[in-house]
Amino acid sequence: MVSLADEVLPLVRTRSDVHRWSAANAYGFRVHQAVTLLQDAADTQPAGEVLAVTQRALASALKVIARADDSSGIIGGAIKDLLQLHVTLTNAAPPPPARLVAWMIGFQFDSVVDYFTLDPAAYGPALGERGMALYRAKLAEIADQVGPALTKQEEQLLWQQRLTDPDAWDQESERRHVRFVLDWNARRLAVWDRDIDAIIATHARDRQVAAWLTDTAEALAEIGEYDLAIDWARDATFFGRGYQSVAAAHHWCSLVAEHHPDQELSARLEVFDRWPTATHASAVHQSAGASWGEYSEHVTTALSAHPREAVSFTLNTLDNVPLAWELAHTLGLDEPGLWDTLAGRYEAIDPLAVVPIHTAQVLAELEQADAKRYRAAAKRLAHLRVLTQGSEQAAAIDELIAELRTTHRRRPRMQHEFDRAGLP
Repeated sequence: MVSLADEVLPLVRTRSDVHRWSAANAYGFRVHQAVTLLQDAADTQPAGEVLAVTQRALASALKVIARADDSSGIIGGAIKDLLQLHVTLTNAAPPPPARLVAWMIGFQFDSVVDYFTLDPAAYGPALGERGMALYRAKLAEIADQVGPALTKQEEQLLWQQRLTDPDAWDQESERRHVRFVLDWNARRLAVWDRDIDAIIATHARDRQVAAWLTDTAEALAEIGEYDLAIDWARDATFFGRGYQSVAAAHHWCSLVAEHHPDQELSARLEVFDRWPTATHASAVHQSAGASWGEYSEHVTTALSAHPREAVSFTLNTLDNVPLAWELAHTLGLDEPGLWDTLAGRYEAIDPLAVVPIHTAQVLAELEQADAKRYRAAAKRLAHLRVLTQGSEQAAAIDELIAELRTTHRRRPRMQHEFDRAGLP
């Protein structure tokens, strides 16, 4: 009878050259197969036995990814799945605390690669009180050995000396990574302890980055402190106007919608007023529901200063194609991709009205000598012939095709694509 290890480990272990992208991808798919086998086994076999094989598979996969071209992320994704399975199995069949702590410390500080993290809070049930105390003690020992972070002045001086003393710079780079791992553990252990003050101290840090405020909100929500989480998410939203605050706004509104649904519309409006985009307008529209009419004018007026957002919202959320067409013209939309989408929707209403849009797109496609562009232009011209069939504009499209053939007579590939599309 074939054992689980005999089924799984040959899929994960390899001496093949995985520097090539294709070889690395093929290996990654095999690791995903191994993960599936382990997940299936977890439902039918003792958790401790599956855990032992999972841990061996992890060790092998880490050795391979260290020398692989995993630019597709396939191997990394499989390793993350193995780590998640490891947590589940460990909590189902906890090993001796000292053994688990040794593995967790080794994985984080002595692994062959350093771009995977463990969540000590997730291992909390398996560690228990004794194991958690031992784990904290080991972290404290490492913190004492690595020492405090350099001041900015000290780091700048070390950077200036890196050419004359590269070893000192390399050693400090290693210490910097160790401190990063220690900081991550401090944040997750604060969550495990459900310590609000510690969560704020470790996540918000000096409160100078919007993303850190969002991290604080997420951690507070994780322990059920939803009102505090909402306050911190709101602070992150109005911290600035960059992408981190935009992401924070989404998180803030989601928290409000889940825990204070009566306040959601107000929050959505605040976000829209700060960033009047089609996405935020759609959120207001959805939240307003039957009362949308009360806010319609406010939203559309604000969007009118941003043609792309106004047309996109009207077309995709309100599904008002005639109004979107009108706004595109009156507001001076300058977005070829959106014009193309709009024309595709509007031609069902007035086929001939979209002819200028498609014609402009054809000319734009042929500005560059490229086979893909030739095919796109030929396909669009064929579509124009169908749209204008039986109308006065049909002759004009054929004249355009003839003109393009003459103008680009030294582009045999274009001529070929035109022929393939059945153009005259």
